Amino acid sequence: MTRQDLISLIKRKKSFLCIGLDTDLEKIPSHLLEEDDPIFAFNKEIIDATHDLAAAYKPNIAFYEAYGTKGWESLEKTIAYLRKKEVFNIADAKRGDIGNTSGRYAKAFLENLNFDGITVAPYMGQDSVGPFLDIEGKWIVLLALTSNKGTDDFQMIKTGSGKLVYERVLEISQKWGSADNTMYVVGATKAEMLSSIRKIVPDHFLLVPGVGAQGGSLEEVAKYGLNQDCGLLVNSSRGIIYAGEGTDFADVARAEALKLQQQMEEILTKAGIC
Repeated sequence: MTRQDLISLIKRKKSFLCIGLDTDLEKIPSHLLEEDDPIFAFNKEIIDATHDLAAAYKPNIAFYEAYGTKGWESLEKTIAYLRKKEVFNIADAKRGDIGNTSGRYAKAFLENLNFDGITVAPYMGQDSVGPFLDIEGKWIVLLALTSNKGTDDFQMIKTGSGKLVYERVLEISQKWGSADNTMYVVGATKAEMLSSIRKIVPDHFLLVPGVGAQGGSLEEVAKYGLNQDCGLLVNSSRGIIYAGEGTDFADVARAEALKLQQQMEEILTKAGIC
């Protein structure tokens, strides 16, 4: 999916919602455990109930790898099903290694599984990120400023240039790709910092986790992070997919997704984007 395709998708759906498929057998409704593939059964119902409200989905790969080959089969079925919908798909894999290893990761997720994009850790530098960018028509989503408690350990350290580490990630990585194939992860709990981030990457899309269960504010994210093309994919995982525990879990998930979509429609309309 090209940048313009993604922008058009957001405008048509009046939504920049990304739904995280962090599917855990210990949390899904118990009646699904009787299914041959409970993980895919859960994902399918969530997707069917919400795909008209969401611009993107983000399966967290750890939740599939944890179940071995069966989990991987569930992931394959999930992404194949998502490919039939009008949505952008991100493999939340956080990969990044020496060049030849990154090349194998890129082939696995961007070619074999055919995700539109993948989250990548930039710590090892350009040669570890380059193989993902070598696959035409795909996106990398670089970790920049995350929302976890350990953010201050490294990301907020001041470098010799006076810039913080995450700011250097934003500055340097722009030389590797472009706004047409590179996004950045910026946590919603750091929403007030989006204003300064936008000065460094005014045109790039930002993937913003942390809205909902983690306490991030959609209004604050939009206030500081929205650009002329929207430029945001705001992720909610637990707040949507685990909103309900009974047989009507998909309907409850839809209701939560609809609340966010309606807020997003209002934000986009006020900004003159749609």
